Amino acid sequence: MTDKADNTTHFGFETVREDEKAGRVQGVFSSVASKYDIMNDVMSGGVHRIWKDAMMDWLAPRPGQRLLDVAGGTGDISFRFLKRAGRGHSTVLDITESMLVEGRKRAEAAQMSDSLDWVVGDAMALPFEANTFDVYTISFGIRNVTRPQEALNEAYRVLKPGGRLMVLEFSQLPNPMMQAAYDAYSFNVIPRMGQMIAGDRDSYQYLVESIRKFPDQETFLGMVREAGFGNAKYRNLTMGVAALHSGWKL
Repeated sequence: MTDKADNTTHFGFETVREDEKAGRVQGVFSSVASKYDIMNDVMSGGVHRIWKDAMMDWLAPRPGQRLLDVAGGTGDISFRFLKRAGRGHSTVLDITESMLVEGRKRAEAAQMSDSLDWVVGDAMALPFEANTFDVYTISFGIRNVTRPQEALNEAYRVLKPGGRLMVLEFSQLPNPMMQAAYDAYSFNVIPRMGQMIAGDRDSYQYLVESIRKFPDQETFLGMVREAGFGNAKYRNLTMGVAALHSGWKL
């Protein structure tokens, strides 16, 4: 049996031991938690809101469903889900407690606290029984997981039969010239924005690099299928800047 502590993975473009990555990711998001939502708006020009609405359109939440929102951070996806469903419950799980603290503040302000739970936990070892949730979402979070395949396996385990997986993540543009222009913006502008708005250039440098290390759409689709999900598909958003992957526990 291989000792996972001796294995390596990527932290942006840096190679690190697997047992170090989660702590370093926590450090990134602890640093930017209070400015995370503002930075999302600034970095994307507000387009992330359109992507999240597209996620809800495809997901089509129904009244009474139970959502597990992994890497849910400040609760953006959960709030959208509950508003679309009309009634239901969401459990927001994140490895970084300070992100959840910001989310609780938003829930209290929106008078939605009764419909939400906030749990500190690891996507690769979910603290829930099998066959518990109707829907599992992870939005701009799975690329930060040390072993994404294990997170997908866990998603399959905790979903009820007939449950739905939905992953929203940055992806790859199919056109090399467009990808080059996007790279130029990402590497030259986003870290500077992070410094100006969040006072943290390094964290946003990591976030840009982590996008480039994430598998392309077809490769990730294969990982969704490997976890056991059926009827697995994806849709590109903004020509592939982001992508939605969907699967069902059949």
